[in-house]
Amino acid sequence: MRRVVLCGWVLVVCCGCAGPGGGDEGRAPGAPTGVTARAGSATSVHVMWNAVPAAGGYEVYRGSTKVAEAPASARMLDVTRLAPATTYVFTVRARDGEGRLGPRSREARATTPAAVAADRTAPTRPGGATGRAVGGRAVQLSWSASTDDREVVSYDVYQGGVKIHGVGGEQTATVVTGLRPGTRYSFTVRARDAADNLSPASAPVRLTTASGAGAAGGTAPTGFRATTRQADGAYYIDLAWVPPRLDGVVTEYQIQLDGQPATSLVWGGAPPRGEASYSFYVGREAGAGHRVRLRARLPDGTWGAYSAERAVTTGSRR
Repeated sequence: MRRVVLCGWVLVVCCGCAGPGGGDEGRAPGAPTGVTARAGSATSVHVMWNAVPAAGGYEVYRGSTKVAEAPASARMLDVTRLAPATTYVFTVRARDGEGRLGPRSREARATTPAAVAADRTAPTRPGGATGRAVGGRAVQLSWSASTDDREVVSYDVYQGGVKIHGVGGEQTATVVTGLRPGTRYSFTVRARDAADNLSPASAPVRLTTASGAGAAGGTAPTGFRATTRQADGAYYIDLAWVPPRLDGVVTEYQIQLDGQPATSLVWGGAPPRGEASYSFYVGREAGAGHRVRLRARLPDGTWGAYSAERAVTTGSRR
């Protein structure tokens, strides 16, 4: 397998790559992608990351110090006992079942707000909580902003009685991924201030994810386009698409050409917020027809649904 950096993309070219369960024995897991950090209060930071396939667990570092471990099923962790008004740098490492540690993720920075003396007043309860299922593995939630005598710093999202996510105090919507198709869930939201006072829980939002063939539909890239062009006697396919709207960061895509996996793309810097694009070589023959589509690796480490398939012919822009 070769890795080539092209215009922000890391192109992974598989030449006889082993399938699942083959060729990876004895190899440490890769670095977690999509690592983010946001202050949860004056003394805590909420760290999130994308799942690493086959990881047996994760280690979270503050600077060079390991501050916590998380199980393989986790994609988030609250780092507590921090100092107010301080900037911290966090990284995450994946560990396999044999204890081998992978490389560190990219750094994520967060600054805790200043402490508020003698604040015992909790924010008001988030109102108007609602949501909808997005395919079989995600739901979109929204709520009305809470108020506080000082400031709402963050919102905690709960599945049942377990906190599964956190967003900044300026947000009143989020998408929860990593769910199971055809499953009923109950979510609530609580507001938090800098002094770690928690509001009462919102009204529960009960949703059922899609099942069957359409279960992953909401995870597909949209607006997918494909055209061909010629340069220096060779033909290329130019792709453009809109990433699926999910909580967490989509950093990897797989392109399927003529019904077979062709390349995997790993975003080498900050992923695009809007339309993404990529171009790849398909040969020197004019009039060759191809079918192309792509899918995203979701923040929970699974693959989402494929985009619509497009047919192109070299030498033609249609």
